[in-house]
Amino acid sequence: MVYDNENTIATSNANVVNLTTEHISQMVALTKLTNPGPFAQRTIEFGHYCGVFDGDKLVAMAGQRLHAGNFTEVSAVCTHPDYLGRGYARAILIHQVNRMLASGNTPYLHVREDNARAINVYEAIGFKIRRKVIFYVLQNEPY
Repeated sequence: MVYDNENTIATSNANVVNLTTEHISQMVALTKLTNPGPFAQRTIEFGHYCGVFDGDKLVAMAGQRLHAGNFTEVSAVCTHPDYLGRGYARAILIHQVNRMLASGNTPYLHVREDNARAINVYEAIGFKIRRKVIFYVLQNEPY
């Protein structure tokens, strides 16, 4: 899906904060719980991850991963299941979209076609389906 608008979006009331290396253990735990796609200890090095906390607990996050020309991928969008429906995914997506637009880049993302809840959020913000693609995740077998 590609963001189909040149304008920034009004921010929400959620307190979105930048994530740092001190948050890696919580980021990895959240992605293991929600499975937004491949995420490892060093994924934060791709840059600009942000999240929402409930006290000291990371409950939602998203970041940036691939940069292709003037397109930047929104990556690892995920919300803890106990916190769904509170607008956190929307808040962190708006934060990422505005950051990318300010850098002169067009945001895009990948989503499973069976994830209707996420697709509805993305479309409401201004993302449009560009095309369907097939992804494979390869990993080495342990010795």
